[in-house]
Amino acid sequence: MENRKNILVTENLGIGYSGKNSVTIAQDINMSLKEGSLNALIGANGIGKSTLLRTLTGIQPPLSGTVLLNGKSLPSYPAKELAQHLSIVLTESLPPSNLTVFELVALGRQPYTNWLGSLSGEDLAQVEKALQLTQIDHLSHRRHHEISDGQLQKVLIARALAQDTPLIILDEPTNHLDLEMIEWLENYFAKENMTLFMVTHDRFFLERVCNEIIELENGKLYQYKGNYSYYLTKKEERIAAENASIDKAK
Repeated sequence: MENRKNILVTENLGIGYSGKNSVTIAQDINMSLKEGSLNALIGANGIGKSTLLRTLTGIQPPLSGTVLLNGKSLPSYPAKELAQHLSIVLTESLPPSNLTVFELVALGRQPYTNWLGSLSGEDLAQVEKALQLTQIDHLSHRRHHEISDGQLQKVLIARALAQDTPLIILDEPTNHLDLEMIEWLENYFAKENMTLFMVTHDRFFLERVCNEIIELENGKLYQYKGNYSYYLTKKEERIAAENASIDKAK
């Protein structure tokens, strides 16, 4: 893993909200995601995990610092090119529409279509593959507002898979999913050569899938190169070392 290149890097990143009621959530965030790594972002509710995700994907501008994707500043990417490098599954509700499941998953191919938005044979093959992988091909002709929350979560994951990007960013990917689908996700992410960055509270997912744990705590970011058990051990060691340093300084 150490010989793999960095796919996403932050340099002295500050996140939060600017304007009249500006809020700084965290500053001086320096982190890196290596190609092929499976990263989980953890932290208490309301600590700023979703804000960090939105900043890393260019949805929300940083307060300071830089986000680099493959060594290139995130804002310098045209939208279509950026969408060929990273795909996103967020928890926000979809805007009202009459799109079918097939049409919604096919939106993942927009970065590759011509100016007319026509799907090529390759595009159709990627959509069908994503529908089959997530076991929702039987829902293809259903309107997305007619299906359950769990089925819709599968659709959004299928859209990201159809987009076929080397980096996928997910916010609570196991929400609303049944155990069978969670186990499928675990197996799929573990064997595919992709880079993941996800927010999740799913302890088993953290333990069995992720090989890097990134914790946002009190405005600081801590990166641990291991699964959840490794993180718990190393966090305990870090806190003990910090307490010893405080006691020594008294």
